[in-house]
Amino acid sequence: MQRIKGYHAHIYYDAQTMEQARALCEEAARLFGVSMGRMHQKPVGPHPDWSCQLAFEPELVGVVLPWLALYRKGLVVFMHPLTGDELADHRDHAIWMGAIRPLDLAIFED
Repeated sequence: MQRIKGYHAHIYYDAQTMEQARALCEEAARLFGVSMGRMHQKPVGPHPDWSCQLAFEPELVGVVLPWLALYRKGLVVFMHPLTGDELADHRDHAIWMGAIRPLDLAIFED
């Protein structure tokens, strides 16, 4: 059985929704103590859109996930566990809120 070491929530946005996304991420960091990454203005890693990463411990998923579901206000959120198997985490264990976006999983394949 794989152990979940943490979670990443990637908030997707564009030029029009960047400030909305920033406010959401900053509020999550303030409320829950999650680690907020940079506000990328280009696709990074497997992500097809601009994004900001929230990183947090597994114990917080029960509060962060429903909070994001309620307050994302139309933003797409991609969440996944951190098990050590990045391909499976992004492909098989994904949690999407909003439209499912095509990830570039080739970066995880050998």
